[in-house]
Amino acid sequence: MMKAARIGRFYTFAMLVASSPAFAQSVDRAEVEKIVREYILQNPEIIEDALTELETRAQATQAQARSQAILAEADALLRSGDDVILGNPDGDVTLVEFFDFNCGYCKRAAPDVKALVAEDSKLRIVLKDFPILGPGSVEAAKVALAVKRLEGNAKARDFHVRLMEMQGQINAGRALDLAEDMGLDRKRISEEMATPAIEAIISTNLALAQRLGLTGTPSFIAGDQIIQGAVGKKPLADAIETARQK
Repeated sequence: MMKAARIGRFYTFAMLVASSPAFAQSVDRAEVEKIVREYILQNPEIIEDALTELETRAQATQAQARSQAILAEADALLRSGDDVILGNPDGDVTLVEFFDFNCGYCKRAAPDVKALVAEDSKLRIVLKDFPILGPGSVEAAKVALAVKRLEGNAKARDFHVRLMEMQGQINAGRALDLAEDMGLDRKRISEEMATPAIEAIISTNLALAQRLGLTGTPSFIAGDQIIQGAVGKKPLADAIETARQK
């Protein structure tokens, strides 16, 4: 409020200068610039206030643009048959997570996601493969997507949870080892992960993330809000509740 008041006072000052009789009779640009310069030198906090206000407006504009983008991409975000679903598939609110199997912050956020599902029986979570951390991430995503296409959501859900719990770098070999340990057909999964359909899903997810302005993992979407990073359970729960109320 104080910053806005200071900017308002400067605006009032400028208007008074511009409307004064002397100004009306003879506009001396150099004199006006001198007066403004002296005022700013005497009140330097105005510059900081103006920059802060500019940043606030830019953030508000960006948030509005993202909200509009989320609305426009609702089908791709919420109703793709290629994504793994956690929680209640018929839930009254959906949390979307863009993740990478090699993302340490995604692994840190995984227990929060699990807790949200356990505590909220009406929550639906959509998991979107967003492999941006190198070739191993792309390989792991392809294996996970192949499991989903061949085995359905229940197996894919368990596979996702177990693969996310793995420590160290994950690639095709480690992901396929896990699939085999779970009793799945390694050869079939290897063949499926190499199909154009799997490549297309990843390309679609990457393009969707770009349209939404997502640059890192994990990125969560609840309603028209985007939450980036491993922020903890409470901010996610608050965003979910806000989306539910809307």
